[in-house]
Amino acid sequence: MRGLSRAALAEVEERFNAVAASADLGTLADELFAVTDLLDREHGLRRNLSDASRPAEQKEQAVRGLLQGKVSEAALEVAVAAVRAKWSRSGDLPDAVERIGVTAAAAEAESAGKLDEVEDELFRFGRILSANPTLRRALVDAAIPGERKQELLAGLIGDKVAPSTLRLVTQLVVHQRGRSLETALEEFGWIVARTRERLVGVVRSAVPLSEAQKQRLAASLRATYGRDVHLNVEVDPEVLGGFSIRIGDDLIDTTIAGRIEEVRRRLAG
Repeated sequence: MRGLSRAALAEVEERFNAVAASADLGTLADELFAVTDLLDREHGLRRNLSDASRPAEQKEQAVRGLLQGKVSEAALEVAVAAVRAKWSRSGDLPDAVERIGVTAAAAEAESAGKLDEVEDELFRFGRILSANPTLRRALVDAAIPGERKQELLAGLIGDKVAPSTLRLVTQLVVHQRGRSLETALEEFGWIVARTRERLVGVVRSAVPLSEAQKQRLAASLRATYGRDVHLNVEVDPEVLGGFSIRIGDDLIDTTIAGRIEEVRRRLAG
């Protein structure tokens, strides 16, 4: 988000922080996802509520009339803050509400001591999609009703992951919002990591790393970046020894394959 929308998102986040302490965070996340879906479906409503030329009081009155008694007070207050803010484009309004919903789910996981699990499970779900094209096709098939996809997810991972993980995966599968599943997983993972202001590093290694190795690597990266780094480890036999780490746009490559490729590039240049 840029310009007005960035400032608007900060206002909505501030309101969320004010109401989250007394809210049921799982319920709040679900309700904000429902509001996101409503704004995505009702184009006229979204345009009216994101219209910067309309008085904020008028938009607040409209959203209170629409949602009062249908969602919790916490969700209503977040929605009010969102429609009172000024957005650069109408699509930024539902994007922001969804993002706060993801933040609520992450806060739910953190309060239950499961934030690390949720980060790992989101990453592993991405690997499941990569390894199962048939499953991926079913989850992105617009002809399959959302309720059927929810049932599929519940049977596949419902009792194997944290409640927050199931909530987030269900949102990104049932309401894809024009994104690929991989893009949505990356976005949600980034928001979850941001809950503790951590970076996310994807490690590719020929063999699994021991817990001690991961701790030493995380400590080294923390010293380098000045922030905690959550590590998602992907075992890849093609690495040919060593490992690589991608953090945002940064790539640290100690693999044999990486060194060979670097030599090739130099020779080609």
